[in-house]
Amino acid sequence: MMAEHTVKAFDAEITSLRGLIAEMGGLAEMAINESIQALAKGSLSMAEAVIARDARLDKLEAEVDRLAIRIIALRAPVADDLREVIAALKIAGILERIGDYAKNIAKRVSRIEERTRFEPLTLIPAMAEMAADMVHDVMTAYAARDAALAVEVIERDAKVDAFYDSIFRNMVSFMVENPSTITSAAHLLFVARNIERIGDHATNVAEQVYFAATAEYLADRTERPMN
Repeated sequence: MMAEHTVKAFDAEITSLRGLIAEMGGLAEMAINESIQALAKGSLSMAEAVIARDARLDKLEAEVDRLAIRIIALRAPVADDLREVIAALKIAGILERIGDYAKNIAKRVSRIEERTRFEPLTLIPAMAEMAADMVHDVMTAYAARDAALAVEVIERDAKVDAFYDSIFRNMVSFMVENPSTITSAAHLLFVARNIERIGDHATNVAEQVYFAATAEYLADRTERPMN
């Protein structure tokens, strides 16, 4: 009876841990989408809401840390269960950083002047959509322990990087042609860089999902000779 109770308690803790990670993923994705909407619309109120909500992500990360440490200390998980807990710990930190990047984007909304003059601004939402989709899909992979989807998300990061390079070239040309816009354009370059980093962090989550699902690191997988 005691063993059965212990197993049920452990299962409940793992379920809670996964629920916290899922909530963090949802908040991170929302922060990306709303920060870009705020940027496109010039909505300071929406930007302020993104900034204020970031505190919830910080709190959830702390909850994940506490719960994961409790599980390790009291349950001494091994094999699949230990990978699950370690992956959750790492993923929580990554999602918190994604929230920070979205917050940084929101903070720049008030610094973009004469936004109607910025043709490059029309490219940023498309890039952000790609990055947000990566976050959404990697959280789907996490929920399903879908290693194949995790790999697919990682492969998509190259498109986000290429988009960033295109925006960078476009923005530099725009600044050369319109010197009066340099300050605002520089802020938009930082926005694009933040989006590129979000894509990088989505790949980091995907690597943890892959490890939790397969007990292999992607680097080990790719370094093996083909049969």
